[in-house]
Amino acid sequence: MAKPTANEQVLQGTLDLLILKTLSLTPMHGWGLTHRIEQLSQNALQVGQGSIYPALVRLEQRGWIDTEWRTTENSRRAKYYRLTAAGRRALGQELASWNRFLSAVSLVIAAEG
Repeated sequence: MAKPTANEQVLQGTLDLLILKTLSLTPMHGWGLTHRIEQLSQNALQVGQGSIYPALVRLEQRGWIDTEWRTTENSRRAKYYRLTAAGRRALGQELASWNRFLSAVSLVIAAEG
């Protein structure tokens, strides 16, 4: 098994946050969600189907997202995911935690001496 790149390691640790944030914009199906994250990151983050679906199951089990079957733009049935009220609260907490992490990393990077 190949060692994950640094980008993949960071992505795996932040995937829940990326999914919650993206779903806060609009409900989406899994395939659309992966492409929207790639688009929003200007293709810097690549999310594989093997990562997105286990994360969606995990978030649904936590009660942070809910699902419903809908028809896509291509007239196919797909499971759409949307944030729940608990998911919106979790997103706020995850964003606060992420911002604390960024601040801490910035302090270390800026250190001189």
